[in-house]
Amino acid sequence: MHLGRAVTGPGSITALRKARRQQQLVSKRLLREDSAAEEGGQDGAEIVPDPLSEDEVLELLRGMQRGSEDRKRSLGHLRWALQNKETQQKFVRLDGSIRTLIGLFTSSQADMQMKAARCLHELSHSSDPAVAEACLPATSYLLTYLSGHSVEFTELCLYTLGNLVVESEAVRKHLLPQGIIPVLASCIQHMIRLVCSGLKAGIGAAVEFAWCLHYIICSHTANVALLSLGALPALTSLLLDLASEIPQDAPEGLELLVCPVLRCLSNLLAEETGGEAQIQDERLLIALFLILQCFLQQHPFIVQECLWLLNNLTADEPFFCSALLSLDLLPALLQLLPCSQTASVLVLTVLCNIAEKGPAYCQQLHQQGVLPLLLPTLALPDPEVVGQCLELLHLLFLHWPEAAADFVRQGGHCALEQHQNTPELQERARALLDMVGQPLGASSPCHATSSAFS
Repeated sequence: MHLGRAVTGPGSITALRKARRQQQLVSKRLLREDSAAEEGGQDGAEIVPDPLSEDEVLELLRGMQRGSEDRKRSLGHLRWALQNKETQQKFVRLDGSIRTLIGLFTSSQADMQMKAARCLHELSHSSDPAVAEACLPATSYLLTYLSGHSVEFTELCLYTLGNLVVESEAVRKHLLPQGIIPVLASCIQHMIRLVCSGLKAGIGAAVEFAWCLHYIICSHTANVALLSLGALPALTSLLLDLASEIPQDAPEGLELLVCPVLRCLSNLLAEETGGEAQIQDERLLIALFLILQCFLQQHPFIVQECLWLLNNLTADEPFFCSALLSLDLLPALLQLLPCSQTASVLVLTVLCNIAEKGPAYCQQLHQQGVLPLLLPTLALPDPEVVGQCLELLHLLFLHWPEAAADFVRQGGHCALEQHQNTPELQERARALLDMVGQPLGASSPCHATSSAFS
């Protein structure tokens, strides 16, 4: 079955982004460190300033409307002050405040433009939807500047867009008619070039672009357009390029880019598009297992991301099920069973996807030694893992009865009996006991029990 990584509710998406921040998959402090000492005098420390009074905010706004030096100085103070939620709210309520800020953001002076961009970025951090929506007039310019004069500026625009997109449904709807989909689709190849060029500075921009694209895909508002513009082959190409970099000289922080790219592919594949989303390229499987091998020890969270994508690749498409077996990748997949509870469920789900394809696939699973690994899995205390294991056994026994006989010879009958009294598992366990209790090759009782696994 297809499994989407995203939860569509705005609150859930916001929680997801905050969780990413807390887990330090991307630290937003990086965008403050380079200028915090200059503008706020705090050496990048996470110290929230006291709120400014309305008069103080008004004075900053007036300073932004004066001469060049006053503007730069006022923008620097404003950027620091906007780290306070109350000050953010006071600023956006002032008549002409956002219009003035956007005027400086579109300035021909690069340093002025960057200072204004940082102020917009601070506003985009707000959890108050009213603040995000006040920034709506800036979104068309943020899109335009995705092909900005520097990687640092592009990255800042991406961060800001990503923050606005995730905090406000109104912003998401506003961006579609402004052409965000074509811009992001073309930006994919721009980011591929940055990453593959080995530029360390390019990784940060590519990371935030990928997360921004991920959140848009999560909203399910533009996926058909993204697919029609070639997002799926472009993302596939990006993942192949990333995997090719890994054995040689993987840039630091590459896992932060791999994660959202995997999620984007998984969610696009999970769309109901009548087959339009499907891809057929064996190299994608090889890339996935290279990534798994590279990040398994130091970044285990990547394992479940790879398995989500592998599940969605094998859910309906026999091509990837056949390729996984013919490329002899099954042993590497089976090694992931004990990694974690989530990994165990996903590995078993992928195996179910393969087994669902019929007798020839179940025969190969049996011949390649799946059964001995399922017996210890049945002894685990986790009902979800055991339940998925029972589902896999049902498919194996149904399509390849020899597996049932072999299972009994290995002591599987006893492993099933221990779950007869577990409420959420007993029906399936008893159905399997009925199946293995039949003479070899008796198929009708197997079909009679299939309702327990629907």
